[in-house]
This record gives sequence, C-alpha cells and structure tokens, in this order.
Amino acid sequence: MIRVASYNIRKSVGQDWRRDPDRVLEVLAEIDADIVALQEVDRRFGSSRASSLSPHAIDEQTPYKPVIFGIRPESLGWHGNAILVRKNFEVGRHCRIELPCLEPRGAVLADIAAEGRTLRVVAMHLGLMKHWRQRQARALLDYLESLEEGMPTVMLGDLNEWSTTGGCFEQFARHHHVVDPGPSFHAKRPFVSLDRIITSPHLQTEAAGVHISPKARIASDHLPVWARLRFEPAA
Repeated sequence: MIRVASYNIRKSVGQDWRRDPDRVLEVLAEIDADIVALQEVDRRFGSSRASSLSPHAIDEQTPYKPVIFGIRPESLGWHGNAILVRKNFEVGRHCRIELPCLEPRGAVLADIAAEGRTLRVVAMHLGLMKHWRQRQARALLDYLESLEEGMPTVMLGDLNEWSTTGGCFEQFARHHHVVDPGPSFHAKRPFVSLDRIITSPHLQTEAAGVHISPKARIASDHLPVWARLRFEPAA
C-alpha cells in the first residue's frame, strides 16, 4: 500500500495573499503521503525561476526529499511541477517531459523504489485551453508508451479540466483509471474537480479524497487530493 497526493500550491501564496512556504509545508505534514506531486512550485518571474519552497526547509521540516528537475540552481521543479518522496525511498530514472503548448507547460517523471516495488510517478499541470489539454494528454501517454519497460504508473496533477468525463479524460481513460477524489477548487468553497489522480491497471485505488483543514483552506487556492494505492500482485 502506498499513499500519494497532488497539490497545486500557487507559488506558496495563500488566500490572504501572503507568500508563506512554511504554511504549505504544514499542510504537507497533515496529508502524510509517501509521494507528493506539486504544481506551481517555482515563481513565474525572474531569471532564476526560484522555487517558492526551499529544499533546505523541505529537508529540515518534512520527511521528504525533492527529486531535482530544475535546470537552474534555485529552481526545484520543471514548469512548476515537482515531486517529493520520503527520504528512505530510492529515486531511479527521472526526467523532464516537454508538452505541446502555447503557454509554458511540461511534466516530470520519476521511478521510485517503494514498498519493495518500483512506481513510476508523473507530475503534470495541463493547459487552460481544451484543445491543448487533449494534445498534452496524448503527448504524455505517447511518451510513456515509448519507454522500454512498463511498470505501475500513477499520474497526478492539476488537469485544468472543468468537464466531468470529456476533454483530456477521454485520452487518459482509454488504458488508465481516472480517479476523482472530489472537488478541490476553489479552496474556500470547492466546487470543481480540477486535481486528479490517474493510475495504470497495475494499481488498485483503495481510497481517495480531498484534504480539507483550516490550514489547507488558506494555504493555496487549491486543496490537496490524495489516494491510497495497492500494487496488483506481481505476475
């Protein structure tokens, strides 16, 4: 069994418009997941695209270590996407994935050795326009299919999909299971499920939900989503 989560932290800017990374780290502690996909980690402006979460603070205040994808020294993620894993987990292949877009978009991938098995994790943040979301979903799935070895895979992130079944979900649902943990946006009064968890057939979703707490309601404009996954028995 492994617990995963996804959280759009809006560059650590809360509902009170204060940038408070410590508050985000406190919400992560509340979730207590084994692997966390983050969106909007890096600041949009400035040549360094510096992370709003300090790797030092992550190390000191949480049980996690970041998978480093940034191409700049102060950047934690890639187009704002990042993956945190428990410190005792081993990180294998990890890479950045380019996605077709009009606006800067991408995804990141890491193979994580956990619970005696290896889990492929993809963190993503898809575009605002339906046409581009569909193209991005197809490009991501094509990339996964191109890898020489298949393995249990979970894709997590802010899909920006306001429909319930159409759009990019049609692409993902062909060979994967799209988990709807529940409405996660807007944090003060959630009414739409923008944040999703998508699993390969190698995984069973035992439970899923939205993390709601006083801190989570103010730390970002999204609420975190989580799922508890079980590996299917090895063949």
